[in-house]
Amino acid sequence: MKLNKSKKDHELYYYFNSKNEKLWCYRHKYYDSLGIRKEKKKQNFKSETEAYRELLKIRTSTLDGEIVKVQNNNLTVAEWLDIWFETHKNEWKPTSQLQRQNAIKYQMKPMLGKYKLNELDKTTYKRVYINVLMQNYKPSTVQLFHRLFKVAINAAVDNELIPRNRFNKINIENEEKKDNFYTAAELNVFLKSAKELENITNYSLIVLLSFTGLRKGEALGLTWKDINFEDKTLTVRRTRDNKGVRSPKTKRSYRTILINEELISQLKLYRTWCKEAKLSFGKKLNKDDYIFISYQSGLPLTENTIMYSMRRISKETNLKTISPHGLRHTHATILISQRIPVKVIADRLGNTPQMILDIYGHSFKDLEEESVIAFDQALKQIGAGFGAGL
Repeated sequence: MKLNKSKKDHELYYYFNSKNEKLWCYRHKYYDSLGIRKEKKKQNFKSETEAYRELLKIRTSTLDGEIVKVQNNNLTVAEWLDIWFETHKNEWKPTSQLQRQNAIKYQMKPMLGKYKLNELDKTTYKRVYINVLMQNYKPSTVQLFHRLFKVAINAAVDNELIPRNRFNKINIENEEKKDNFYTAAELNVFLKSAKELENITNYSLIVLLSFTGLRKGEALGLTWKDINFEDKTLTVRRTRDNKGVRSPKTKRSYRTILINEELISQLKLYRTWCKEAKLSFGKKLNKDDYIFISYQSGLPLTENTIMYSMRRISKETNLKTISPHGLRHTHATILISQRIPVKVIADRLGNTPQMILDIYGHSFKDLEEESVIAFDQALKQIGAGFGAGL
């Protein structure tokens, strides 16, 4: 293919394709950060003006010192996802690593991989990714895939491969019923039934989750050293599940919270049972032992046990079935209903205040409606006095 120089710029050229159509291209020479001479080129522009405009963008990027962006101008989404995963995978916890690896393999790459990282626009993203996902997954799952992709794109922005994240303001409506929690009255029925139906280990774990709002893994990771019976506090230092023991989910998840007398009494009673159970297996209870153990083996409780226990209870009581994480939501919504400040709830759950507002926005909306009614009623109570005086 013969290139002919343009009179407009020495890095602009025109040529004729196999159909004898006149097309334009640019070939921009520059030096990378190591002083090595490189060339950035692109063709198939239909007009000289279009080619010149793109050349100016590349030239400006080079002059501004954005060498990395110029070098990676042809980087595809698939290529970047591979780089991102390999670079950061060791920084993520095993569950997060597996979650992101699967999302890349089964959703992101098949749908978005062929597009150039710097050219993928919001309309295309919604059309080929979000809309397709909405046809096959629940809105909450689509929200997860969208959130994971934004994390990958934010990393590209941090690496100066692209100037900004175009997808931050895309909102996915989730109209799923948010009822993975009990009211205070329902929880009371649930706990009474749990005490009657379940063994002491299952019941003690359910009480702890209900009264503290801990995540299931945080509760399973507790040792007796983490309970201060004198100060009535509980400290979260780790999380444990079927994949092993690791640090808590976030820095805020490391926390010490107050616990009430009822939970203290139940834990003392359970500790006595644990001592007897351990002895029956020829072992002694130590402060470093995990609190929740199997009555069948004396070994640390597995994460699935509590789920089966809660299903049995909900079936017996005719209550809706919620997950163990639903007890965390139950704890939060009850605190919100009692007008406990957002920061206090956030500190107790190991979240940020903004996360509490985002997750439990519907509960705060209910309180707002109540406050309007209360304000209106307060004015009406003294309204007669105002009227009499006028």
